Amino acid sequence: MKTITPGTLHSLPPCAATIGFFDGVHRGHRFLLEQVKEEAAGKGLCPSVITFPTHPRQVLQPDFHPQLLSTPEEKLHLLEEAGIANCILLPFTAELSRLSAKEFMLLLRTEYNVRTLVIGYDHRFGHNRLESFEDYVRYGQELDIDIVQARAYTQENAKVSSSAIREQLSQGEVHTASRLLGYPYPLEGTVTDGYRVGRKIGFPTANLRVDHPFKLVPAEGVYAVKVEVEGQQHLGMLNIGHRPTLNNGADRSIEVHILDFAGDIYRQNIRIEFLRFLRPETKFASIEELISQIEKDKEAILKDSTLR
Repeated sequence: MKTITPGTLHSLPPCAATIGFFDGVHRGHRFLLEQVKEEAAGKGLCPSVITFPTHPRQVLQPDFHPQLLSTPEEKLHLLEEAGIANCILLPFTAELSRLSAKEFMLLLRTEYNVRTLVIGYDHRFGHNRLESFEDYVRYGQELDIDIVQARAYTQENAKVSSSAIREQLSQGEVHTASRLLGYPYPLEGTVTDGYRVGRKIGFPTANLRVDHPFKLVPAEGVYAVKVEVEGQQHLGMLNIGHRPTLNNGADRSIEVHILDFAGDIYRQNIRIEFLRFLRPETKFASIEELISQIEKDKEAILKDSTLR
């Protein structure tokens, strides 16, 4: 996939495109992208996506802190996996936000050679977002852009959206979130120095510092996960929370015990994929009770054949 920014603009081929932030590039997004690819194939155009490197609300509301399902790098990788040829990274600015729908479409036609624009069934754009789909069609006729309204995607009679997936993750429902995404929800980060208590009780953990400041971290609790270290995947159990049995105080930690692994990965980058929620974080009466529960968590993961 070719990534295009205003500084790399040359003569772009005529394209069929759609617009959106595409956080998570979930099943609904990919259903839309398939329609873009169909339009492109039928008209001899280049299948393209127009997206924004920064969440638009961060420009309009500087104190807004998004909870992202995908980092910018993850989003580009997912769009490439979906078969998109060109990803146009259009910086969202205050000036851009003031363009009318017709002015924005003129920009797409003259700067990015958009010949067919596939619009999500509930998507609105332009300064006031008041125009209807029929208005977009009329503007398109004037600007020589074919306007196509995308079909809606539903899964099990439920709307699939980034906000719905965030809600599932905030409740610890990582299995449902992954089903809506179409892949296990990931976290990437760097292994940092911790309290080393896990090592003393027989379950050494890697303390994860999430690399991207706005990446959504699921609800506190204990999870079955897969951990990718140096290109190899391992099962693991991950705790998000405050380690109440160990009096960790107000500091939230993300720590993972990698099953059947003994290497030194301090300061290395690792990738976590959430498989399922095991239990809430609990304050135990003693370290012995904590160890006993961790043993049960480990046994539950090893016995669950669906996690492999």
